[in-house]
Amino acid sequence: MSMHAPRPWFAPLVPPRTTEAAPIEDLPRVPTGVPDFDHLSGGLPAGSVVLLVGEAGAGHQEFAVTSAVHLMFHYDDPELHRFYLGTTRGPFVYPTGVTYVSVSRMKEQVLQEVAGAFEPTYRDVLLRHLNFHDLSPSYFAESVVPSSWSSLASPLLAGAAARPRDQASGPLAALADALETDGASNLVIVDSLTDLLVRRGVDPEELLTLVKGLRRRAKTWGGIVYLLLSRGVAPAATEQALYDSVDGVLSFSWTTSPLHSARHRSMLIEKFMPVLTRVPQEQQGRFVIQVSVLNGLVTTQYERI
Repeated sequence: MSMHAPRPWFAPLVPPRTTEAAPIEDLPRVPTGVPDFDHLSGGLPAGSVVLLVGEAGAGHQEFAVTSAVHLMFHYDDPELHRFYLGTTRGPFVYPTGVTYVSVSRMKEQVLQEVAGAFEPTYRDVLLRHLNFHDLSPSYFAESVVPSSWSSLASPLLAGAAARPRDQASGPLAALADALETDGASNLVIVDSLTDLLVRRGVDPEELLTLVKGLRRRAKTWGGIVYLLLSRGVAPAATEQALYDSVDGVLSFSWTTSPLHSARHRSMLIEKFMPVLTRVPQEQQGRFVIQVSVLNGLVTTQYERI
């Protein structure tokens, strides 16, 4: 299928970076594939574990999917990939594939959601590079959910047969196994920590320990790990502990302005030392983001806060 770059409808936020800024470190960087954000940040250090936390529908899942697909364009359509990078030139390293770990949803559900939100190329590219782990047999074990809903093969559950070992060891151990199996060199999306925090029998302290261990392990993998979390689900102390257990936190929210009747989505870098130090201080505000069928998630401007 022929893929053509959509006509750009957004302009770079700032002029190209001047040559006065010296490199802060020699760690290899991975682009996010989100236009303008890569220009300001210089990409993310390889091996980073990033918490994408947000209100419902505010854009944290769209950010992860956009990043995954736009990075895979590096292999499938380099010209389109360069379009999404904009003025950012690297040098960059690239994940070799996408590992999607779903705690409670099936592969086909995720792909149908992507197909419904974006133009068909997004689903096709994601599927071509996808390693999918469905942890629902473990997650729904010993619950009121019938085993036939999570374990038996069907058109929607093809390839998602029950894994007794995962069920016996629990969802956290199943998550660790999936990450160890397909985490190296890949862009990893864990969807989601929210499911684990509301699951009876999952100890938040054990989840925090797992995330801390993942932060250490990911440094040897060289890719990027995105952890999805819905804001306000966990107690404030647990949420803050998660912030402290990862390398970076990108926060997504719906915002309103007294000057406009419509609300819009925004993104804030709440924590990310190797990223914030590269973003000029006057631009360390809240990024206004838009999500479109053709371009995925893009940052369009920033607001001082």
